[in-house]
Amino acid sequence: MPNFDLVFNAFVTILVTIDPPGLAPLFLALTRGMDRAQRHQVGLRASIIGLAVLALFAVAGAAILSVFGITLPAFRVAGGLLLFFIAFEMIFERRTERKEKAADVAITRDHIHNIAAFPLAIPLIAGPGAISATVLLSGSFAGPAAVGVLLAVIALAIAITYLVFVLSERVDRYLGQTGRSILTRLLGVILAALAVQFVADGVKALAAA
Repeated sequence: MPNFDLVFNAFVTILVTIDPPGLAPLFLALTRGMDRAQRHQVGLRASIIGLAVLALFAVAGAAILSVFGITLPAFRVAGGLLLFFIAFEMIFERRTERKEKAADVAITRDHIHNIAAFPLAIPLIAGPGAISATVLLSGSFAGPAAVGVLLAVIALAIAITYLVFVLSERVDRYLGQTGRSILTRLLGVILAALAVQFVADGVKALAAA
C-alpha cells in the first residue's frame, strides 16, 4: 500500500491540475440560462465523464505509453515540463484567459446538452495537465491495491470539483475576482514545485538506466 505522503502528493497534484475554483466561473458562464436542477445535471454528467477519462489513464497509462515505446522516466520529464508550463500560465493568469476563450467557442458551436462532455469534461476537467499528472502518478502506484487508492484519490478530486459546480454561485461570489486571482497563483506555485520534482525524478531514473 502507498504511504500517506505519496497519496497526499497525488491528491494535491490532481486537484491543482483540475483547478475546481478556476472552473466555477466558467461553469456558470457555460450554464447561463439554466435553472439549478439543470446545472446540477450538467455538473454531474461532466464529473462522471471526467472521472472515466482520468480513471482510464490511471489504469492503462503505462500500457498506453508502452504502445508508443515511451518509457515512464521519459514521460516523467515531458509531463513535468508540461505541468510546469501550466503552472506558469496559472501564476500569470494566462490559463484562465485560454479557458475562457475555449468556453466561448464551445458555447456557440455545441448544443446546450453537449457542454457537459465538451468543454466541461474534456478539456476543462480532464485536460492535458490532469491526464499527464494521472499517468505520471500511476507509475508510483504499482499493484491492484495501490491503483485502487489512486482511483479513490481521483474520485475524491472529482467529487470536490462537482461540489464546486453545485456551489459555483456561492464560491464565485465569495472569492470574487481578487480571491480567484490569489488562489490561482498560489496553486500555480504549488504545481510548479511538483512539476520540478517530476522532472528531477525522471532525469534521475534516465541517468540510472
